[in-house]
Amino acid sequence: MPLPTGDFSAWLGATCATLWHDVPAEVPCGSCNACCRTHHQLHLRPGEKAARKRLPREHLSVARGLPPGYLVLGYDERGACPVLLDDRCSIYEDRPLVCRTYDCRIYAATGVAADRDEIARQVRRWRFSYETAQDRELREAVLAAVRFIREHPGCLPSRAAYEQPIRVATLGVAAHEAFREGARAAARSPARTEHLRFFAIANANEELFGDG
Repeated sequence: MPLPTGDFSAWLGATCATLWHDVPAEVPCGSCNACCRTHHQLHLRPGEKAARKRLPREHLSVARGLPPGYLVLGYDERGACPVLLDDRCSIYEDRPLVCRTYDCRIYAATGVAADRDEIARQVRRWRFSYETAQDRELREAVLAAVRFIREHPGCLPSRAAYEQPIRVATLGVAAHEAFREGARAAARSPARTEHLRFFAIANANEELFGDG
């Protein structure tokens, strides 16, 4: 059954606030907990004291390749988050930031295929509305950003980065402003436009993923 998601522009504004300012995402998950059961490893930032206190130590390890203090939360023998009990998060009020900001609608918004079948099934149900010219223009900017990432291998630091659907989708949203009509007009030349777009993607990757 389709799940109405509302105006694309409203969702995009809220999602940018989530990406750039850690504002918790308001996702109408209902009974879905696919993201909690699909073999995800989660990164915890150094300041997430409440979450760290409540997560089982045997599932925590040092996050390689990230700054000191970052940890990784692994999954249990079911492929599920170790604090998922009776199909519900047992530390919901203290859940990690990555859980607070995750929104699988980002796949539907960007046209990027989710790499987990259960999440992909949920993604196919989301339905945005594009009633205004702004909704349509913003969607096209996001899609253009994703196309640019895929067509320009130098935007991201490694082949592995390109193989992470959530990263490609996230950067398509985060850098979409550089792909709007106004940005292209301001750049005044195709070469300048491409340079600014390349920089927007690389900068967003550095800020959000830390491995630029």
